[in-house]
Amino acid sequence: MDVLKKTWTWAWEKSQRGQMRAEAKMKNIGHGKWGRVLRMSRKPTSEEFSKTLVITGIGIVLIGGLGFAIYLIWEYFADLFNWALGL
Repeated sequence: MDVLKKTWTWAWEKSQRGQMRAEAKMKNIGHGKWGRVLRMSRKPTSEEFSKTLVITGIGIVLIGGLGFAIYLIWEYFADLFNWALGL
């Protein structure tokens, strides 16, 4: 029983040291360069999140479409451009 008590005490002390280290690290959050940003930030509402998601999706589709159009031009019309420019 004495071994069990020592083991439990050792585990409890180790967890307390870990807890103290974690609390010390968390205490410094909000005091550095990004402190004001972190204090002023908040979780977006579902409406804000959905608008951001839609706008981001539209941007991704437009940039991907532009890249695909450039690929098609280079792939299928390169010979036509070379002929027209006399290259």
